[in-house]
Amino acid sequence: MTNQPLETHLDPQRLSFEFEAGSGLPRLDSFVSVNLPRISQTRIKRLISEGDVLVNGAKSTKGAKLQPGDRVTVRIFASDKSSATPEPIPLEALFEDEHIIVVNKPVGLLVHPSRNEKSGTLTNGLAWHFWKTSGEAIRPGLVHRLDRNTSGVIVVAKTARAHRTLSKHFRERWVRKFYLALVSGVVEKKAGEIDAPIGFDQKQWPHWRAQDDGRSAQTLFLVKRRFAAHTLLELEPLTGRTHQLRIHCNLIGHPILGDPFYAASPDPAASRLGIKTHQLHAERLVFRHPATNQEMDISAPLPKSMTDIMQELN
Repeated sequence: MTNQPLETHLDPQRLSFEFEAGSGLPRLDSFVSVNLPRISQTRIKRLISEGDVLVNGAKSTKGAKLQPGDRVTVRIFASDKSSATPEPIPLEALFEDEHIIVVNKPVGLLVHPSRNEKSGTLTNGLAWHFWKTSGEAIRPGLVHRLDRNTSGVIVVAKTARAHRTLSKHFRERWVRKFYLALVSGVVEKKAGEIDAPIGFDQKQWPHWRAQDDGRSAQTLFLVKRRFAAHTLLELEPLTGRTHQLRIHCNLIGHPILGDPFYAASPDPAASRLGIKTHQLHAERLVFRHPATNQEMDISAPLPKSMTDIMQELN
């Protein structure tokens, strides 16, 4: 019998494999097990019973004898409606074990599917990565998010227990997050704290803004490097409000370079250097491992696009 798939293709709905049976009249469940050894027997039986294993395009039973030349199609993710559709999106893993994965998210990559975009996200890429490395349809467990154009460290749970534990750690503010932001203007104060509540205003754009009746929001800042007309800041949000860092930087008169929504006025450097997205990078994440309780301190280097801009400013 054939041990390698004739075809491996990805359609908009599911990941499927196709095989051709050889001699020997094998049982269907045994044939699938040999060709896809990383899938458990229990899952194979479930896939067959739910009609996700087809013989010559038709549903069959686990004990059916395959004839030479029969084409067997296995739709791996058709029954996993809760899992993101796997897509071969390149990812940079900073750390991974059986409980979590920590990824360096690139600029421009959406974290999870939205109402308008159903594919091409970090979640799709992780679903593919988990299948390729473990053979399991693991649903990526998001516990925090980054804006599409914010790069850097993001941790994702691989088990329900890790997801519950990490979610609690984030909720209880046991996790420390450090960002690097390239802002307009020279920040004179070496370090400080921005304390301004953030709320949602349906009548104005952008809807999220600093307002007295908003929720408490605090951000620590530290000057890392000064340029002629810009500053590289380290930002540590003590709270997790939507667009907190972008709003707070603009509030102190130093909007993040390239921010299309929160900058009070356009920065000439943005047009001169062709900057179209905000220059914000999640550089460091400090948290407790959900299984071992060991402190994890993981960093991601600045993206090349941001270092190139800094060289130009220098």
